[in-house]
Amino acid sequence: MSELLLINITGPDKPGLTSKITAILADSRIPVLDIGQAVIHNHLSLGMLVEVPKESASSPVLKDLLFCAHTLGIQITFTPVSDLEYEEWVQEQGKHRYLLSLLARKITAEHLERVSSIIAEHSLNIDTINRLSGRIPLENENGGHTKACVEFSIRGTLKNENRFREQVLAITDSLGIDIAFQEDNIFRRNRRLVVFDMDSTLITSEVIDELAIEAGVGEQVAAITEQAMRGEIDFCGSLQRRVLLLKGLDEHVLETVARRLQLTEGAETLFHNLHNLGFKTAVISGGFTYFGHYLQKKLNIDYVYANTLEIENGRLTGNVLGQIVDGQRKAELMELIARKENIRLEQTIAVGDGANDLPMLGKAGLGIAFRAKPIVRESAKQAISTLGLDAILYLMGFRDRDDLSVSQQTPQTGQNLS
Repeated sequence: MSELLLINITGPDKPGLTSKITAILADSRIPVLDIGQAVIHNHLSLGMLVEVPKESASSPVLKDLLFCAHTLGIQITFTPVSDLEYEEWVQEQGKHRYLLSLLARKITAEHLERVSSIIAEHSLNIDTINRLSGRIPLENENGGHTKACVEFSIRGTLKNENRFREQVLAITDSLGIDIAFQEDNIFRRNRRLVVFDMDSTLITSEVIDELAIEAGVGEQVAAITEQAMRGEIDFCGSLQRRVLLLKGLDEHVLETVARRLQLTEGAETLFHNLHNLGFKTAVISGGFTYFGHYLQKKLNIDYVYANTLEIENGRLTGNVLGQIVDGQRKAELMELIARKENIRLEQTIAVGDGANDLPMLGKAGLGIAFRAKPIVRESAKQAISTLGLDAILYLMGFRDRDDLSVSQQTPQTGQNLS
């Protein structure tokens, strides 16, 4: 006969601690039914669910464990677990599991309290909390561009997902943080294709607005662009109206504008890691191919799809050649690339900021609204507004220590492309 016992060990972490504890259990051939360990600031918390002989026979083992803990300077406790409690724990296998990522420049107790309260309100259990971001020095030498991410592993059945997401969105707005919530499944760490919008996503500006400034119609075009990105007017019609206002612009202005474009914070770090990890990357943009190919050379992008400006006698004609890349076309092109690369849609990530990005964000396995317009943030399942593009790596499960970038630094917002 045997009984179940939960052993909890806490104290300063030191090499060999786990091996000394398990050696005592091994001498008595004791099965370990569950085990978990975490180290926070060099302080260990180790738990083991074990099957030990009945009380009289187990006494020597428990005494040896107590003596070992005393010599190691750690605390150890024993908690009996009934057969019924154990069976209930076993039955929880197969329940839905989710991952909630909390992202901020610096995480505070208020952030954690508000998030964990929502989790509790929906009767979900937090299994683990892990820090994915690196250790932040007290003296920040990175110009204020710190980044922090903790990931909650959550178990249970979410009965009202819409309400949950509404509450999460409300606290992201009030606290100035980002929260991503996704199902914990096999595709989470098995993404293979990442697709990006270009304007106001990979770069900090809208190219057509920059061209319009050069053409002397900046305010007119910017107003139309803003309406289109908010989803208030048809994208195709708005693009044709804006391009028509550029008629007569010298083609050399394209290079001038390209040279002053600035990469979004974290873009180079993200692409460096994606390519080193074997991901395929693509730009699918309602902007223009000239600038997409300019970015392609800078970031080693695999695919570029965008609109082509018609040029005759060295000047823009005010027309767009071929089929316009609108929202629906973006989703179609993402599917086309995925089929060509033999990649399932569940293995894709799409990133964008405008209403015309919503179709591809909805079809991708992981759709991320990045520094997006309100209508896009509300409609997309995931949103990042606080950190740079490299925060996407956190949503894929990567830690800062996995960073394959040469410099190990996050490029600052405003890095010039030239």
